[in-house]
Amino acid sequence: MSLQKIYTSLLTADLAAAEVWYTKLLGRRPDYRPMDTLVQWELFDQGGLMISNSDEIAGKGVMFLYVDDLAAERRRLEGQGIALGDDIPGNYSTLAQLRDPDGNLITLATPPASPFPPA
Repeated sequence: MSLQKIYTSLLTADLAAAEVWYTKLLGRRPDYRPMDTLVQWELFDQGGLMISNSDEIAGKGVMFLYVDDLAAERRRLEGQGIALGDDIPGNYSTLAQLRDPDGNLITLATPPASPFPPA
């Protein structure tokens, strides 16, 4: 398999509300609206985030984001009215979690302090 790009896709019951919330989380508006039921952010060359409508299964997704400075992100999000949970120390990273308005779990993490063990 030769992959070109990967997108995390999260589902929402209210696309307009999700767009507002993820604009605050990511610090910018979406890059594309390929159809009425989809908004899309290009986060880096090989990946992005898509938010789409689905009343039936909204809120069951999970997204994990490495950030350069977890404390700075906490302050920025608090300024946007988004509460990030307490720091969770781990073996490789410090994590903090929050849920979007639909209940999708978002985890922010510091970059790994040491390499992961091989599989």
